[in-house]
Amino acid sequence: MNAALMRIPCEVAPFSLSGTVYGTLLNHRSALEAVAGEAGKPPYNALPRTPVLYLKPRNTLAAGGDPVEIPAGIAELAAAACLGIVIGRTACRVSEGAALDHVAGFLIVNDVSVPHSSYFRPAVRYQARDGFCPLGPRVTPRASIVDPDALVIRTYVDGALAQTAGTADLVRPAARLLAEVTEFMTLSPGDVLAAGAAAPAPRVRAGQSVRIEIDGLGSLTNPFVAGVHPFALAVQVAAGA
Repeated sequence: MNAALMRIPCEVAPFSLSGTVYGTLLNHRSALEAVAGEAGKPPYNALPRTPVLYLKPRNTLAAGGDPVEIPAGIAELAAAACLGIVIGRTACRVSEGAALDHVAGFLIVNDVSVPHSSYFRPAVRYQARDGFCPLGPRVTPRASIVDPDALVIRTYVDGALAQTAGTADLVRPAARLLAEVTEFMTLSPGDVLAAGAAAPAPRVRAGQSVRIEIDGLGSLTNPFVAGVHPFALAVQVAAGA
């Protein structure tokens, strides 16, 4: 198990946060609205009709307090705050009405990425660098959250409020998202499905700290530090490639 996961307390027993972390693109209304003008153009041609998922592999996982490294040659990173849905029971083709019965609990996800302009098949190098997915501060049991679709999410940069969003603005609320995702893939105990972040995500520079709060889930804080390894595609990223 990833060392970061071993440091994340779980209030759900018996349970292990040991699966795969999936991100969901364009599942917050603000994120969908941000690309609406480009969605009708090639290569997209239309807004997505089903959930658009991507992986946050094990090398990206971090816990609260872990430093997030900003690659040399990159001025800033995007810190996208979202609700993490933690799977407790195998979920395959579940109905919307029964979807939350397969959830062990919830946690905070800081979905870090190198800023990029294209959402069409986002490059792994923008999303999956080491430490680009802090999780925590704990897995809060599902029963402790009355309504996962009515949570306020606040992001602070160096203590100043940088963004306020909410799960009420998800295009697919938690149960519907789980139902649609499990229609084409099985989610296993220990998996985490990030429900989707608001746009635009706050930008963070080296030397700054990000704290994310979600109602009922506590807070997740991570410092951002300067990296020592050059990022070969810095020029392309800066140009929006």
